[in-house]
Amino acid sequence: MLSNKKWYLLISSILIGVLGIFPFYLPSGKQVMADAEIDLTNQEFLDLQVIQQTTLLPLISHLSSENIETLEKFEVIVTAYSSSVWETQGDPFITASGARVEDGIVANNFLPFGSQIRLPKIFGDKIFTVKDRMHSRKGPYQIDVWFSSREEALEFGAKLTEMEIVKLP
Repeated sequence: MLSNKKWYLLISSILIGVLGIFPFYLPSGKQVMADAEIDLTNQEFLDLQVIQQTTLLPLISHLSSENIETLEKFEVIVTAYSSSVWETQGDPFITASGARVEDGIVANNFLPFGSQIRLPKIFGDKIFTVKDRMHSRKGPYQIDVWFSSREEALEFGAKLTEMEIVKLP
């Protein structure tokens, strides 16, 4: 029989090998709250949403699926990540393409930045844009979807699904 510690090491090794995720660095539990007075009647702030109480990001507009052309379809593994220090290199709110994180960003090592994709069996007609990269050990058939919180990313887990590379009008 394996002891609890050996089981923990075995399961951790499997997670590292299969999913490639393990928080080796856990930040301290300190939080910084900013005092901000935002005039919500100001047009400048009407198209923004609050993420993690510290980030304002643009809302995503949804396109009609009738005008979208599907170029290719692949089976992929879809995982999730967030703007956590141990999941990123450098500024956790800036992607590898230099863009600021926002809803609809995905990471992939094969597709060029700006590629538009759909994951219809999971997200319906939602369009994602490749603006980030993954660790070099990840292959071309893995997509990492950005979530605004670590909890959402962990809850999402890993899924095998079909990805569509699309062309917008």
